[in-house]
Amino acid sequence: MTTIRQRRVGRGTEASEDQPSDEKNVKPDGKILSGSTGGKLWNILSVTLGGIVAISLGLLTSVYVATLHENDLWFSNIKEVEREISFRTECGLYYSYYKQMIQAASINQGLHGLVYDNKTESVRTINILERMNIYQEVFLSILYRILPIQQYLEPVYFYIYTLFGLQAVYVIALYVTSWLLSGTWLSGLLAACWYITNRIDTTRVEFTIPLRENWALPFFAVQIAAITYLLRTHLQPVQERMTLVAVFIATFLFSLTWQFNQFMMLIQALALFILDCFDMLPTAKVTWLYIIQMSGLLLVCVLQFFNSMILGSLLISFNASVLIARKIQKNLKTGNLPNRIGKIILHVLLVLCLTLLINKFIKRILNLESDEHIFKFLKAKFGFGATRDFDANLYLCEEAFGLLPLNTFSRLSETLLFCIYIFVLFLMSVAAVIVAFRNLSGSNQVKFMEKSEESTITLKPDAAYNLIHTVLFGCLALSTMRMKYLWTSHMCVFASFGLCSTEVWKLILKCVHLYTSQRTHVIKYSIPIITLLYISYKFWPGIMDELSELREFYDPDTVELMNWIKSNTPNTAVFAGSMQLLAGVKLCTGRTLTNHPHYEDKNLRERTKQIYQIYAKRSPEDVYRILQSFGTDYVILEDSICYERRHSRGCRLRDLLDIANGHIMDGLGENDPDLKPSLFPRFCEEIKKNLPSYTMHFTRVFQNKTFHVYKLAKHK
Repeated sequence: MTTIRQRRVGRGTEASEDQPSDEKNVKPDGKILSGSTGGKLWNILSVTLGGIVAISLGLLTSVYVATLHENDLWFSNIKEVEREISFRTECGLYYSYYKQMIQAASINQGLHGLVYDNKTESVRTINILERMNIYQEVFLSILYRILPIQQYLEPVYFYIYTLFGLQAVYVIALYVTSWLLSGTWLSGLLAACWYITNRIDTTRVEFTIPLRENWALPFFAVQIAAITYLLRTHLQPVQERMTLVAVFIATFLFSLTWQFNQFMMLIQALALFILDCFDMLPTAKVTWLYIIQMSGLLLVCVLQFFNSMILGSLLISFNASVLIARKIQKNLKTGNLPNRIGKIILHVLLVLCLTLLINKFIKRILNLESDEHIFKFLKAKFGFGATRDFDANLYLCEEAFGLLPLNTFSRLSETLLFCIYIFVLFLMSVAAVIVAFRNLSGSNQVKFMEKSEESTITLKPDAAYNLIHTVLFGCLALSTMRMKYLWTSHMCVFASFGLCSTEVWKLILKCVHLYTSQRTHVIKYSIPIITLLYISYKFWPGIMDELSELREFYDPDTVELMNWIKSNTPNTAVFAGSMQLLAGVKLCTGRTLTNHPHYEDKNLRERTKQIYQIYAKRSPEDVYRILQSFGTDYVILEDSICYERRHSRGCRLRDLLDIANGHIMDGLGENDPDLKPSLFPRFCEEIKKNLPSYTMHFTRVFQNKTFHVYKLAKHK
């Protein structure tokens, strides 16, 4: 088991009260006052300084997480096998393809090995580029081969430094989004500081480096920044076109690097749909965003050799349904309040029905079942009936797919982030409800922001989008802990925007009858500065202590196992075991696997369930027959799974297998009445007794405190 031990050595930025318009600097005779030149010079200076601060914070964040990674593992000092073992579970699987491309005789041979791969799943040839999102590993490996850096930089460092470098892009994108919303780069500075001081809840890149989300989220943040800019009013046509290109590129890269992209963009599409229904976004821009989402995803589909899971995604069906429904309901945005509400209800029902019909049709045509485990999991998670499905329960029992723990909010509150976020969210939500009601009532007083000065309560399109975005992704994070990183990073943006927004403070001061322009300016800058000083005072010592704490990677049992496999088994040997361990076996030894952690394939899920019978109550003959059917030469048993204590009864892997097999679970506690005792003892326990019925099929060839390796007999 791997351990770490102590080392032994809101709002847009159009012209507002703090940004005087040029008209105030023009004389009646048409001559421009010198203040205009001074104002432009000040703006240029401010933008330059803000840009320098953004880049500096991004680079500092990269250095910070890289240093934490080095200090935690002593990565520069440990052996190559230990470095590779540190890439746990699916991280190791993804990195193995980068290593495979680097070690290939040529780039063409490396690509051929990925397209016709027969080592990831035994007795089966699969296309890795079609199955998994690993184009980033392919690109990096090619870049490493063609750049003259081999003598100065090891492949593993080129890889991890690229990921840490993307953290700079991530922080800069968050900074820019907050800056665009509030109109001051002080807001971006506060967002970046919150992201760093809440690192435990905003990123996990330093210990799960190759994870797909660490590649994808920086591009998602860039996309959000580009959308925020796109939704500003009074953009020039060339600015709008360039921004649309930026949105498309960011959407494409996000989709290319993460298999769950379609679900994240579906939530984004729902946000656009809600705002469009309430006239809070320009319809033309929303249409472009729908088209960009679809085109970006379809381009990825082509690059992934027409991956059927993408074609059958709900996002494609939903966006197509919205565009079709608009053509059917052409007068959706006319009429009085009751009329508009009725039309919206019909529109929602029409879009929902069309989405389900189109999605069902596509899946029926393609015979698509790759994502059925996700819907089984969601059905069970939200209480639509209990399930004995092994795959669904495997997700349900993992802490990462459970509800967001309450201690998350206490940690976020220590930096004042969550408290301020809730405050801003409440104000913006009230404003959104009022503006939506006014829009549906047919009032021309507030129609987008061109006429916003006439109304006390307004909401700009860019702020409205970020409001709904943070609400929907907040709901996702609350329901599934693993997705909190999509929410908490945007929480930093949204809270800092509200704290630095002229409109927010103007609204508050007007409500308490204390509004003056000067007072608004003082509060707008003084409160964020005080917050920054508080964060620096309270958390800077802790960050310094964290950077000075030195640990060392320590996992001798796994190292011993990998070294034994490399030294004592043929290169063509096929290994069976847990998904997590086998990913490391492939990376460290290059041996062929029976199963692996990339779970988005029905055949692999069924294969994994069969392989996992080594931890169930099955006869040695049954287990031997199953393993033989997948060409297995060696099977690795782990005591940490066989005698698992991490999960409670009912969620241990052996319990999930017992339930799926219709057997009574071990230990004290209730069982469903239709479960029956097994006729056989648990395989992983009984095989260690060396009984004749087991030794005739399995011979133990390796053992340490954690792992037991058995070689399968070759019966005719």
